Amino acid sequence: MTATQIQSPRSGNDRGQSSSGDSGRIAPQYRRNGSARGNFEMLAWLFMRLSGVVLVVLIFGHLFVNLLVGEGIHAIDFGFVAGKWADPFWQFWDLAMLWLAMLHGTNGVRTIINDYAEKDSTRFWLKMVLYAATTVIIILGTLVIFTFNPCPVVDGVQLPGGFCPA
Repeated sequence: MTATQIQSPRSGNDRGQSSSGDSGRIAPQYRRNGSARGNFEMLAWLFMRLSGVVLVVLIFGHLFVNLLVGEGIHAIDFGFVAGKWADPFWQFWDLAMLWLAMLHGTNGVRTIINDYAEKDSTRFWLKMVLYAATTVIIILGTLVIFTFNPCPVVDGVQLPGGFCPA
C-alpha cells in the first residue's frame, strides 16, 4: 500500500480483501471491545437525551408559573421568590433544574473539549477548570436554595421587608 492510499477498516489491503483472504471481515485493530471508556460515552450520550427532555419540562413549568400564572412578570420580586422557596416542592423543582442544567451543559462542553483540544495536557486542564466551575456553581446554588432565609434577623433586629410576618 502506498502513502496516498487510504485503508478501509473493513479491508486488509487496497483491493477490499483482508490479509486472511476473507472479504468483508473487520481487521483486528478496528474491533470494538467492551472498554469502560466506550460505556461511559454511551451513558453520557444517553444522559444528554434524557436530561434534555426533563429540562424542557422543568424550564417550561418554571416559565409558566413565573410568567403566566397570577400577575405574571410584574409579580416577580424578592417576596415572590421567598414565597416560592418556602415550599419544598419548588425548592426541589429549582434544584433539579439547576443540577440537570449544569450537568447537561458540562457534559456538552466536555464533549467539545474532547473534540477540539488537540494536546492531552490542554484537554486535561480545560476539563479540570470545567469540573471545578461546575462543582462550585452546583454547591453554591444548592446552598442558596436550601439556606435561603427571606426574613433574616441581625443582632435581634429584623431586616426591612414588607413580606415578613411581624
